[in-house]
Amino acid sequence: MCTRAEAKGLHLLKRVLTAVVLIPIVLVLILKAPISVLAVTAAVVALLAVNELLRLSESYGIQPQRWPIFIYVGLFFLFLAINPGATPLLETGSFSHSAIFAAGLAPFIFLTVAMRRADLATAFPAAMVSAFAFAYVALPLAFLVQLREQWAGAFLVIYLLLVVWAGDIFAYFVGRAVGRHRMSPRISPNKTWEGAVASVVASVGIGMLVYRYALPISSWLLNAHFIERRDGYFGNQPLPLWPVFWISAALNVAAQLGDLVESLIKRGAGVKDSGAILPGHGGMLDRVDALLFAAPVLWYYAAWRVMH
Repeated sequence: MCTRAEAKGLHLLKRVLTAVVLIPIVLVLILKAPISVLAVTAAVVALLAVNELLRLSESYGIQPQRWPIFIYVGLFFLFLAINPGATPLLETGSFSHSAIFAAGLAPFIFLTVAMRRADLATAFPAAMVSAFAFAYVALPLAFLVQLREQWAGAFLVIYLLLVVWAGDIFAYFVGRAVGRHRMSPRISPNKTWEGAVASVVASVGIGMLVYRYALPISSWLLNAHFIERRDGYFGNQPLPLWPVFWISAALNVAAQLGDLVESLIKRGAGVKDSGAILPGHGGMLDRVDALLFAAPVLWYYAAWRVMH
């Protein structure tokens, strides 16, 4: 039987090995994959995360309706896969209208389906968790797909991932090493204010470095045939760093809130991880929880920037 320290070391090793395998795959998908392939991949991730969320809902006494939400999420991403926009601004507007319509329609669809249940007392909770799953999981991942289609989209998504990953890594290691003041002991006992501060500093630092070297990074990716010119940043003037400072900080705060919200759901369900599909990381929902809050923030900023 291994000691507690050995168990922690094994968990950390699994976490690192999983990241080493997944990160290159994610980067290649973002940089090289056609938008249809990226949309299908996001759909698979969304369906896995939604399934984990539905399993968590059972601990709250809810009897979820799985196939209706699976079909609804699948059709939504199918629309993204077969309708890539030729013009970033046009596609952003079209996506916005479609996302609002799909989110608004979801409660009515799921309530209508729930009317067929034998036990009507389970109908409303089942429809409610399905509508929540669509808004909480599917829409943010769709924002990530559409962000890739905006001007300098590949660069923006890489920036987002690096900011979120840097914050997560520093929060984990600094929190373990020097964390003393618990940030939210009832929801996530292992999170500390020291780790949270280190997370913000790391995200801001990485974000500013990425934008400081935006042109050489984009040029290298272009020369290596990883991106097209429209997917990188090739401006003649360096980007002002103060906006990057604030948006990087906002993305980090959003990511940390996303992590805490998922911890709240799991804590109420009485489980540590949403699943076990990713060794060392838990479930798919555990891996994307931060992006679910951060992706819409960057998407909105990028869309606002294009329209102004």
